[in-house]
Amino acid sequence: MVVFAAACSKTAPVAPTEQGQAAIDVAAQQISDGIIYFDFDKYDIKNEYREVLNQKAALMRQFPSIRVRIEGHTDERGTQEYNLALGERRAKAAYEFLVLLGVNPNQLEIISYGKEKPKAEGHDEAAYYENRRVDIHYMLNK
Repeated sequence: MVVFAAACSKTAPVAPTEQGQAAIDVAAQQISDGIIYFDFDKYDIKNEYREVLNQKAALMRQFPSIRVRIEGHTDERGTQEYNLALGERRAKAAYEFLVLLGVNPNQLEIISYGKEKPKAEGHDEAAYYENRRVDIHYMLNK
């Protein structure tokens, strides 16, 4: 029995069927729509976004071939170095939350853009709020 299990573990992965690929594509669309907003100078995941991450984690556990990039962003206030570090802490907070929910770390990639890729232009609290975020994007397998 041990020999059989070892032999099975070395088999090549089976390509998904058309129906299976369609399910992965639907799941990926749901994952790629993720945005989490943060308070000024904070990187803790607010309660209102925990269910969003729970749903994404469930899909990622169901479809382990799905990979996502977690992008950390900040508003324009602060130095470039500070904002890159804060963006990374925000991305890592989402990453760690997903891993705690059982997502394989190999499915996740993080990057910080700091204040370099604003979602909203402007120099007011409404724009700052939109830019203090983590974006979760589905990564196509190449």
